[in-house]
Amino acid sequence: MIEILNSARLDRARNSGALVGDILHELKQRSTAGTNLLDIDRWTKEMITEAGAQSCYVDYAPSFGRGPFGHYICTAVNDAVLHGRPHDYTLADGDLLTLDLAVSKGGVAADAAISFLVGGTGPAESVAMIETTERALAAGIAAAGPGARIGDLSHAIGAVLSEAGYQVNTEFGGHGIGSTMHQDPHVPNTGRPGRGYQLRPGLLLALEPWIMADTATLVTDADGWTLRSATGCRTAHTEHTIAITDDGADILTLPTRARA
Repeated sequence: MIEILNSARLDRARNSGALVGDILHELKQRSTAGTNLLDIDRWTKEMITEAGAQSCYVDYAPSFGRGPFGHYICTAVNDAVLHGRPHDYTLADGDLLTLDLAVSKGGVAADAAISFLVGGTGPAESVAMIETTERALAAGIAAAGPGARIGDLSHAIGAVLSEAGYQVNTEFGGHGIGSTMHQDPHVPNTGRPGRGYQLRPGLLLALEPWIMADTATLVTDADGWTLRSATGCRTAHTEHTIAITDDGADILTLPTRARA
């Protein structure tokens, strides 16, 4: 299903997006050495509840997971890249942490992810990976607008990732979003320009470039959810939800202070 939102629902999407951005910003500040991943999950639940919003994750049970996810945020550390299930792990300085969050408020969902180094410093290779996903996301957003096609966005994202020397996995990528978290169209992280669904104002897309340092192969953790690099190398993942407008693309999941 592909949804096109009217102006009233777009306003709700902006509210959901701002909430996601603000929660991720707050969690980044709190996630220091000594923080347990289960603390991050608890803080997320508290902030979602206080905002009168709903988690898109806690009851989520797609075909690629093992039963309901059961948590409020994805926490992926070092070699984990996607669907990281919070567990009893205490962060250390230099860990590469990805937080991926989707919430729904007013019947419209928003989805975003950030990667960062705990303590603010770490290997140069990790910094480069994070910056590459951020540049790829910016390129995908710049390619989005009415009349553009999904392949244009995928090509823009993939070009940045490939030129930086990373292999691109196409099993998981971006997606449409609206009344539910995962919708059509699928947005692969590489593609051919001029191909695929043509974007229209009112469409919401979650774009999410992710990479692994030296492989494109994923393995599933024993928890049935967390996806890790097959070689144990580090990973990075960055995501924003955008709305297609008459003028281009509006990033919905920026923190409130960034919008100001």
